[in-house]
Amino acid sequence: MTRTEEETEKTTGAAPGGRRGSAGGPGGAGRPASSAAVEAAAVEPTTHGVGTGGLLNRDGLPDWLAPIDRAARTVEPEQLSRFLPPASGAGRQSAVLILFGDSERGPELLLMERSGSLRSHAGQPSFPGGALDPEDGDPADGGLLRAALREAEEETGLDPSGVQIFGVLPQLYIPVSGFVVTPVLGWWRTPSPVGVVDPGETARVFTVPVADLTDPANRATTVHPSGHKGPGFLVASALVWGFTAGVIDRLLHYAGWERPWDRAKQVPLDWRS
Repeated sequence: MTRTEEETEKTTGAAPGGRRGSAGGPGGAGRPASSAAVEAAAVEPTTHGVGTGGLLNRDGLPDWLAPIDRAARTVEPEQLSRFLPPASGAGRQSAVLILFGDSERGPELLLMERSGSLRSHAGQPSFPGGALDPEDGDPADGGLLRAALREAEEETGLDPSGVQIFGVLPQLYIPVSGFVVTPVLGWWRTPSPVGVVDPGETARVFTVPVADLTDPANRATTVHPSGHKGPGFLVASALVWGFTAGVIDRLLHYAGWERPWDRAKQVPLDWRS
């Protein structure tokens, strides 16, 4: 999905903080969904106005994901961004997958880095994601959730069957590109190998420990040449900024994982960003 410099203002800054939970252990998997949980998900048609098609399942989530789950169900759109989808319904429907896994260092997030040969935002880290395709189905019946899984598989090679979708954040809007973005939350219940599928689009696929995202030493305010400012994360030999950093920042903040960080610490963005 194309990123724009205006995305640095799509979400405001906060700080994170994360702890490893006990459920599942390192790389552990959650329990298989019970029939009751599946039935409950099937009768839950929407989350923040997005059709889920019965694909949501909160059964067997690790304990440490409880704050993220709670934040996803209670956060208001205005708490994530001042740029929300047009009331007219205009905008291209799209979705990103925010995938939490577990590792020896505790909770982690799956990210990818755009190819350096791309004309726009080369080398910028992002969530896997992209535009809704006809094959994904009706957005009112889980199409956007399926789009997030499909795009993640196409971009990182992950096995969607090992991903448990447990939440959906409010839709956000990117005015310059006209994308209406649905952030889909997933638990990597059964991890699978991931890597670059198409080098023309993706430079690398990597995971970032939440502990690194919550470390104040890795936080900074990014400054675009246009003057736009936003939250940034200096992790995994990369600078995560823009839309992706803003969503991570707000999600960790409302999950209660915030740690104070120096907002005066600034990192200038390249003019090509």
